[in-house]
Amino acid sequence: MMTTNTPVRVLVCDDHAVVRAGLLALLDSAPGIEVAGEAGTGEEALALAAKLTPDVVLMDLSLGEGIDGVETTRRLTTAPGRTPHVLVLTTYDTDADITRAIEAGATGYLLKAERPEELFAAVQAAAQGRTTLSAPVADRVMAGLRSPRPTLTDRERDILAQLSRGLGNREIARTLFISEATVKTHLRRVYDKLGVETRAGAVAMAKEQRLLP
Repeated sequence: MMTTNTPVRVLVCDDHAVVRAGLLALLDSAPGIEVAGEAGTGEEALALAAKLTPDVVLMDLSLGEGIDGVETTRRLTTAPGRTPHVLVLTTYDTDADITRAIEAGATGYLLKAERPEELFAAVQAAAQGRTTLSAPVADRVMAGLRSPRPTLTDRERDILAQLSRGLGNREIARTLFISEATVKTHLRRVYDKLGVETRAGAVAMAKEQRLLP
């Protein structure tokens, strides 16, 4: 348990050197926060976290080559022994990104547009295991809870799966042993349920709603 006199030790993980430098300077200026180290990749963050044992890892989601921020978060929070709290700091605020990060074990989710004071408060909260969400993120989470995912029939899921493989209506019909007219009928229903108008939109929305692997 941390005391109020103990600074929160933070490891910053971001693949952009300029952004990382800015965050380090910002955190160094904050009372009660100590920069433990910096990482430019997920793999580097894992190695440094094991060595430095920070209280909080400030994690970007997009890390270029190698494992992404979500997978890094998952490995950090499930590692044996003492694990840090992970506070996501990113520009991405889609439902899919938020859900994946939270399910991976992130304690909080902030957008990079937040004011420095909000970041400092979120770091302190994360060190205590308390959740902090940027207002737009909280709104999306609440909207998702109020609006359950669309329910697709097994046949509609089958067609979506084939659609995600890039198959046309004729190929889908042959694969599923149904007529092209039946494929079109199911596709119209899928579009209506997902609120989209194109094949690409259907696949993207299905993935965001986790209706497809």
